[in-house]
Amino acid sequence: MAAVLLTYLVLGAAAGVLAGLFGVGGGLIIVPALVYSFKAQGVAPDILTHLAIGTSLATIIFTSINSALEHNKKGAVLWSLVAWLSVGIILGTALGAKTAALLNGEHLQKIIGVFAIVMAIKMAFDIGPKQPAQGPSPRKPALLSAGGVIGWASAIFGIGGGTLTVPFLTWRGVSMQRAVATSSACGVPIAASGAFMFMLNGWGDPQLPEYSLGFVYLPAMLGIALTSMIFARFGARLAHRLQPKRLKQLFALLLVSVGTSFFI
Repeated sequence: MAAVLLTYLVLGAAAGVLAGLFGVGGGLIIVPALVYSFKAQGVAPDILTHLAIGTSLATIIFTSINSALEHNKKGAVLWSLVAWLSVGIILGTALGAKTAALLNGEHLQKIIGVFAIVMAIKMAFDIGPKQPAQGPSPRKPALLSAGGVIGWASAIFGIGGGTLTVPFLTWRGVSMQRAVATSSACGVPIAASGAFMFMLNGWGDPQLPEYSLGFVYLPAMLGIALTSMIFARFGARLAHRLQPKRLKQLFALLLVSVGTSFFI
């Protein structure tokens, strides 16, 4: 048990740094790591992927709160955008959790694997919509629609939405630092509403391990949250000091390895 808890603490530290540095909730690392951890613990194959996603979303609540607070100290969070994105996000996560519930564990793992590889290519080669020199602030309908799509995808993949929110905001003329900061704040409604829906969807499943609330495994959630809350602030500070291009490329290599492993 001590070794398992240590694993979750280390995983939380890594996820926290990623959350603050790149504006991602760490789910791209947490979900695959939990899948392998739950396999080793003997969790039923039918539910282990759903349990990993739900647990990942629950941990991202803590990561995103601390990352957003650190960014907010620097005045970088655009709260007016967060408010309208959040309306779409809450509706989208409900639909995304329902979508995930309709997929079996093996198919869900392959979908996550494809997503990890796509994100790796995007990060390594900096592919995505380019930021205009000056653009208008996104309008409410665009924010609601984008929030819905971001929430839906985030609930399926167990992520904080940064890999989708940051490109959308920069495409609409928001500076990179403000986009990362605003994305961190959007991670809170994504994670909270997504985790709640996974709790409901898994409630009472007889295959769940002890200490689970629906599809949220409490020991993993607490272990990861303890260190992620600390290291998210560290990552947010680095985001304002470093040019993380090389780190993104290394992170991309890790994502390729993770994504490919789901097909082997």
